[in-house]
Amino acid sequence: MKVQLIGHDEKYALEQSLLTLFPDERPLYGTVEPGDARWAVVRMHEENGSVCVTTELGFDGTRAAGSHACPLSGTEYEREGQRRHCLGLSFFRAASELLDIHPAWGSLTGVRPTKVALSLLREGGRSYAERELADTYFVTPERIRLAIECADAGIKAAAALEPKDISLYVGIPFCPTRCAYCSFVAQSVEKSFALVEPYLDALCIEIAAAGQLVRDLGLNIRSFYMGGGTPTTLTAPQMDRLLTKLEESFDFAGLAELTVEAGRPDTIDPEKLAVLRAHGTTRVSINPQTMEDRVLAAIGRRHKADDIRRAMEQVRAAGFPHVNMDLIAGLPEDTPEGFARSLDEVLAMGADNVTVHTLSLKKGSRIMLEGSRLPGAEEVSAMLDYANPALRKHGFAPYYLYRQKYMSGSFENVGWTKPGAEGLYNIYIMEELHSILSLGAGGSTKMVGVQDISRAFNAKYPKEYIERPEKWRANLNAFAAFYCDLFPA
Repeated sequence: MKVQLIGHDEKYALEQSLLTLFPDERPLYGTVEPGDARWAVVRMHEENGSVCVTTELGFDGTRAAGSHACPLSGTEYEREGQRRHCLGLSFFRAASELLDIHPAWGSLTGVRPTKVALSLLREGGRSYAERELADTYFVTPERIRLAIECADAGIKAAAALEPKDISLYVGIPFCPTRCAYCSFVAQSVEKSFALVEPYLDALCIEIAAAGQLVRDLGLNIRSFYMGGGTPTTLTAPQMDRLLTKLEESFDFAGLAELTVEAGRPDTIDPEKLAVLRAHGTTRVSINPQTMEDRVLAAIGRRHKADDIRRAMEQVRAAGFPHVNMDLIAGLPEDTPEGFARSLDEVLAMGADNVTVHTLSLKKGSRIMLEGSRLPGAEEVSAMLDYANPALRKHGFAPYYLYRQKYMSGSFENVGWTKPGAEGLYNIYIMEELHSILSLGAGGSTKMVGVQDISRAFNAKYPKEYIERPEKWRANLNAFAAFYCDLFPA
């Protein structure tokens, strides 16, 4: 689609709207000319403390227009968000008139729709938030409920935080095999086994330096999360070495939770689970994604549903306080009936935390490269429509949600929890409640200040991470400078 921007350069917001409403179109920026078949002209004008956006769309001979205006206030970071929301509403109004469509999230296009819900709750309470989400943003009733419930969980989590609380993330970028939907920085151990020990050596050096920095800054680790990849790809002795180094380097006395992803059942055994329990792990995450064997084969998993059942029995026997299980709606070869069977079995297994993802069609994944057959948006919608009441019936409530680019049907990922089993790290990172110090290859440190958010990225791949320690050292220096500015001596 030819796109012309007038009076602004808000490409990010435009592209998010385009992905949601015209998923098969990609922007080609330039001047719209007579004869262009598919085009958009998006004008932004600011005057007297307000912004107004008008969108004109042309699509194969039909035309429509939409506009929206709103006041600008707060910090420049907040005003940037207000401009983007205004653009999104303008684009949505034009597109919905042109296409006669009604997406579940209405005009909301960003990663964190709860941000809008939270702002509205603070502005006028629950009834006001519900009304604005419906009438201004065109969100459906079920998604309004999801957004408000997750915003409420964020408010509760924020109230328990202290100014110097942070969370710690450690990445283990190795998996037994690479899943077909995956585009994360993770390498198959069978192809990169020789890198595991050198990676741990390098990671332990970074851990020691980061621990010293956190002590010097007087920060408190509120939650710790080890992700990947698949951390339980490590052997039991390797995991013991890593967790011991973390305990030596950081003061975990104020830790509210310690989570380790044990996502693949083919990496779980009693010895590894005993190591995790001995080091005080409060939650493990087993991520079957599906309990259908044919779907597991289609996504490149080498295990069967029976292996998931075995792993869950071992986890229960080990006595972890909390267990999370993940499912993905929209996987290749899956059906609404198959997804329902998977969810029913996960609920029967006794996990107190269930995350329901919607498949995100990422460019680097094998699914995209091979053109696998995928369920359509209506089938994905049916899967999510089954999940919501089924989880509520079993005593679960939503507590965090987020969206991604290229999601099937432009839906969402939702974390569901039984009372008291919330994964706080998930709330902290999604609602950007405090800083996340990320260690290891592909680590993305997020520094949350009073008025803005800064990021620092570690080297992306394990080999590069091992060979370029200057990158993580520079990031730790940036983290230190950020906190010295935030809490000057």
